[in-house]
Amino acid sequence: MALVELSDIRKSFGKVNVLGGINLSFGKEREYVIQGASGSGKSTLLYLLGGLDTPSSGKVMIDNMDLAHFGDEELAKYRNTFVGFVFQFHFLLSSLNCLDNILLPSKLGDFDESAIKNRVLELAHFLGVSHSLEKNPFELSGGEQQRINIIRALSLKPKLLLCDEPTGSLDSENSAKVIGLLKKLSKEFGATLVLVTHNGEIASTFDSIINIQDGLIKA
Repeated sequence: MALVELSDIRKSFGKVNVLGGINLSFGKEREYVIQGASGSGKSTLLYLLGGLDTPSSGKVMIDNMDLAHFGDEELAKYRNTFVGFVFQFHFLLSSLNCLDNILLPSKLGDFDESAIKNRVLELAHFLGVSHSLEKNPFELSGGEQQRINIIRALSLKPKLLLCDEPTGSLDSENSAKVIGLLKKLSKEFGATLVLVTHNGEIASTFDSIINIQDGLIKA
């Protein structure tokens, strides 16, 4: 059963056509990679899935609900609870320690903060960053920051995990570790994983590969 369905999605910025009629379906608890060169439209597609942008035309259906019909409050809740985001750049606030960065999304809704904190501590132990939770982000290596980013993305148990070039700033060894962790944790949390990359080696580790070129899906 589909978690997300895209119907004839088109996106333009002024006179520049970025996506030219995308039709895709993403199943529940599945793993997908979107592969393409820089400027192909793959990140734009990911932002549309996450409700960070709106299509020029077409439909984004989430669990049989049209994202275009969501009000501001519904859209904010969708971004905060239904979706988990992992970006290449971690967007961690330097004024907060890592634990507070992770827990920040839970402050924006009615959540059991004790249960969430316990989940965060378990994930931190599993990912080997328990010792980093009280540190500020600038005290961590790039790999450690990305692990904190992953914990934050999974802290509210999202149904959809969106990853935009999550290994772009990492070496090959740490890249392989991060991809393995994302796959393992998305399975454990029952999330659909959609990962964007231009790295063919990473893409080859996924069963479902979506190739995008010049805003179109290529076979």
